[in-house]
Amino acid sequence: MLKPIIGITMGDAAGVGPEIIVKSLSHASVYEQAKPFVIGDAKVMEQAAAVSGINTAFHKVQSPAECRFEPGTIDLLDLHLLPDGVKQGAVSAEAGNAAFHYLKKAVELGIEGKLTAICTAPLNKEALHLGGHNYPGHTEILAELTGTKDYSMMLSSPKLRVIHLTTHIGLLDAIASITPERTYTVIKLAHDTLVKAGYEQPRIAVCGINPHAGENGLFGNGEEEDKLIPAIQKAEKEGIEVSGPHPADTLFFRAVRGDFDIVVACYHDQGHVPIKVLGLEEGVNITVGLNGGLVRTSVDHGTAFDIAGKNRADERSMLAALTSAADLAPKV
Repeated sequence: MLKPIIGITMGDAAGVGPEIIVKSLSHASVYEQAKPFVIGDAKVMEQAAAVSGINTAFHKVQSPAECRFEPGTIDLLDLHLLPDGVKQGAVSAEAGNAAFHYLKKAVELGIEGKLTAICTAPLNKEALHLGGHNYPGHTEILAELTGTKDYSMMLSSPKLRVIHLTTHIGLLDAIASITPERTYTVIKLAHDTLVKAGYEQPRIAVCGINPHAGENGLFGNGEEEDKLIPAIQKAEKEGIEVSGPHPADTLFFRAVRGDFDIVVACYHDQGHVPIKVLGLEEGVNITVGLNGGLVRTSVDHGTAFDIAGKNRADERSMLAALTSAADLAPKV
């Protein structure tokens, strides 16, 4: 059976990433759908296994070609980036720098064709910056490393999918940055991604920017008419099933009910809040549009420093991210 090769990046060593990886790879079902291996630091992963009470072997490799992909053994590309004794739950430059380099290595392997998907454990933005890497998050790092201009963040849960026009910028800047060109690009990314996933004609709905989607000019300064409607009309002419702009206060309810396959959100919180209200445990973060067809999925939660190292981390979001990667990535 052909399966995707998934590189799992360890994320911030001081957070819950190592724990949820160890717990996820203790599920034999993961190996039934994919060939997973970890890119990180062996000492940290071994510590996470001990904390989690999971008896697993670690098979250290230099490349994915050496992996065994066997349940009960975690294949690990050990980058040896961290000193002994990384303090759990604390922001550190060392952990932030290491998290960046795990991701960089994964991208390099993807470009070389040695893996077909990347699944990322969470990093901490403050630690990332302290480590000398001034990015808002994973998505922007991936875009730069792959030379991708047109990309977007998609969030997926069992009942709702959301794709974003803007993400990690302030609200005023987000609204100012939305253009008809960007709106069309994201509509097209949503359509193409779902078609690849097996949807013959995805039903796409676009959120309004203002309350009640502007209500014909009553609210706002014509943002819907200037920034959204031209793109929707262009996509419609190309045969894409898209509608809107819709009032956000009812659109997500309709999407969860099943009226639409995906919602285009205009800014970060407009899209993130509904997904996270439905449950952090099953949410998946997907970077859409990366050059080379590289698939990247991630948990839809942070490093959870408050529970790191206490065996309280829940692996369900990581399991969902691995399943999404297996569904979307090429099989080899």
